[in-house]
Amino acid sequence: MNNITIYHNPACGTSRNTLELIRNSGAEPTIILYLETPPSREELTKLIADMGITVRELLRKNVEPYEQLGLAEDKFTDSEMIEFMLQHPILINRPVVVTPLGTRLCRPSEVVLDILPESQQGAFNKEDGEKVIDESGKRVKQ
Repeated sequence: MNNITIYHNPACGTSRNTLELIRNSGAEPTIILYLETPPSREELTKLIADMGITVRELLRKNVEPYEQLGLAEDKFTDSEMIEFMLQHPILINRPVVVTPLGTRLCRPSEVVLDILPESQQGAFNKEDGEKVIDESGKRVKQ
């Protein structure tokens, strides 16, 4: 039974590493390519609430619409910022992962380990070569 969802951007290394950590636990998640299929206002609001973060904490700051829209200024309501994210999904930070154990913005990708129902099944290195999981499926302490 598939009970894990990832809001994924395949162009993002952190998102790819997070997806592979999910798969390394033996799960195949539902993958939502949120740039192509953005969440609804209700879904986005629920994700933010479930993560226990502020709307601003979910905003990506290093993308063009952020500067163009003046989002660095503290003059927008949560509702307005959510509307900007719905109009410009690139403003939604990623990856967001939902499991039975919780919902998290997985930055860094290892955050996903805190909410995966199953243990890692083998070694895992990030794309940059950083060892995250050893051969016995245990997290490597950094």
